[in-house]
Amino acid sequence: MKAFVFNGPGSATWKDVADPRIEEPGDVVVRVDAVTICGTDLHILKGDVPDVPPGTVLGHEAVGEVVEAGPDVRSVRAGDRVLVSCITACGRCRYCRQAAYGQCRGGGGWTLGHLIDGTQAEYARVPHADLSVHPLPGSLPGGDAVLLADIFPTAYEVGVLNGRVRPGETVVVVGAGPIGLAAVATAGLLSPYRIIAVDLAAGRLEAAKHFGADAVALADEDPERLVADLTGGLGADTVIEAVGVPESFELCTRVVRPGGHVANIGVHGKPAVLHLEDLWIKNVTITTGLVDTSSTPTLLRMAAAGRLPTSSMVTHTFPLDAMEEAYEVFSRAADTGALKVVLGSPRHDAVSLRPTEGA
Repeated sequence: MKAFVFNGPGSATWKDVADPRIEEPGDVVVRVDAVTICGTDLHILKGDVPDVPPGTVLGHEAVGEVVEAGPDVRSVRAGDRVLVSCITACGRCRYCRQAAYGQCRGGGGWTLGHLIDGTQAEYARVPHADLSVHPLPGSLPGGDAVLLADIFPTAYEVGVLNGRVRPGETVVVVGAGPIGLAAVATAGLLSPYRIIAVDLAAGRLEAAKHFGADAVALADEDPERLVADLTGGLGADTVIEAVGVPESFELCTRVVRPGGHVANIGVHGKPAVLHLEDLWIKNVTITTGLVDTSSTPTLLRMAAAGRLPTSSMVTHTFPLDAMEEAYEVFSRAADTGALKVVLGSPRHDAVSLRPTEGA
């Protein structure tokens, strides 16, 4: 089969690799019909995730059809259309028993495209299938459903829930890329008083308005003043970091109110300064986290009911074998206007293969 293989920092190639096979009784093999590219994949290519060895098939999100299931799999069978979660879970370890699947110690957690071969391929092996793949509602297109493999549960769990977003409060989302936009959209489900989005790109701030932001600020035009003006000088109740660079994290700690929450989602490749000389007295809670995907079934139901703006997130679509072109477009988002790119196989009409926009 063909797959997108990491060769080392700065290099990956769409090439022939061995077909995956059932290795453990709880595995499934999925024929991939739709995949997307995550900002974390770009971090891997930059060398920010040294755990990924050369030769690994990248990708941790997919929609497809089960073609083979191990003898212990009970939740799906061959022929089922499924969402492949970015997190796999053994279901038996201490963390899985607490639904903290991202910290699984039984061979799960974030493994796909990280510690084992991933989903940016024609076929993928998924371990621990009973908790790691989800049957899809027939009404949900693959190009929409694939966004529920990672960015929507990550934004909701690591950003909105960890950040304790509540009705009537002010939320600031720093970073209006895909994960930040998903945070804006899912924060809106909890009826905050105001959502403020901050980004360096005016185009992404316009997108943030579409996804539910009430106010926006360019990152280089004093967003601290805007937050202060809109909160009577108090600061935001919840601030969500959705970039992964020191400047954005430090901005979050400056605009949060005393007693507020900073929820870090971004993948950081460099140290950020924690200004305890200012924060020690402010009763601020700072959370970090890897998504657990415990919310995925709920989000799938909401997406099937039209309650999540998944379609609006997809700006570019490609055939599956255009992986290198798709990475190029996604990595130059400031120039191409890309939010999420989806690649699909035309065999099962998993995603409408529209002409690429903005590339």
